Amino acid sequence: GYNYLMENYPEGCEYPVLKIGQYPLPKKQLNQLIESCDEILVLEDGQPFVEKQLKGYLGIGIKVKGRLDGTLSQDGELNPDSVARAVGKENKSEFGIPLVVEMRPPALCEGCGHRDMYTTLTEVLKEEYPSHKVFSDIGCYTLGANAPFNAINSCVDMGASITMAKGAADGGLYPAVAVIGDSTFTHSGMTGLLDCVNENANVTVVISDNETTAMTGGQDSAGTGRIEAICAGLGVEPSHIRVVVPLKKNYEEMKQIIREEIEYCGVSVIIPRRECIQTLARKKKK
Repeated sequence: GYNYLMENYPEGCEYPVLKIGQYPLPKKQLNQLIESCDEILVLEDGQPFVEKQLKGYLGIGIKVKGRLDGTLSQDGELNPDSVARAVGKENKSEFGIPLVVEMRPPALCEGCGHRDMYTTLTEVLKEEYPSHKVFSDIGCYTLGANAPFNAINSCVDMGASITMAKGAADGGLYPAVAVIGDSTFTHSGMTGLLDCVNENANVTVVISDNETTAMTGGQDSAGTGRIEAICAGLGVEPSHIRVVVPLKKNYEEMKQIIREEIEYCGVSVIIPRRECIQTLARKKKK
């Protein structure tokens, strides 16, 4: 929020600014700010936590503006343009997105194995299992929520894909599919898979393995070369740990494996494995 404010005031903000990076809130500094202002604009991402405190226990009798009063949207992230509107700079020519500029959301890289995984998964699910739900996780593959795949129904936090799929399956949803990456799986997905095994949940878990931590630049993944062993060690039946190579020539094989594991009443793990196109390109360049 502070950076977005400063982008709108490159020569320095003309108003008093208090940048808060702690809890409990710095009451002394807040009181100093209050004494010199008639209004306070609160810029914070996520929930309006500080804004609620200012309107609550501090007992401030001045106007507090932010997400709660509609000065800023109550959902979504802050950006320089939303802050520009909040401080009254939206009509100035240097702010705002020109109409000629098309929105271009981030997309999976061309040649990415996640693309082939989503292509086959969505074909099977949308054509043959209309009641399906796909619970995804945090990683590059989260971009499968965007067009052209539109493959994801829910994404919350790291590791939640498997636990959400289990909860949905427990509630009667079929099929319940979880999509998680190899790095996220070893970070916080293993406990969810163990819970599925312990209760024999009817879930299909897709561990999309690109053999790296691609989302943050291509660091080594903790589970590289051990995903199958980890799943087996957690109790997944080895005959239902299926490894595929996500390439166009393998689409029919992949779709058949997806069908078989969805039809299996129990815990299934499908591992589409192909190295990240970016790390592979760097290796070839070296």
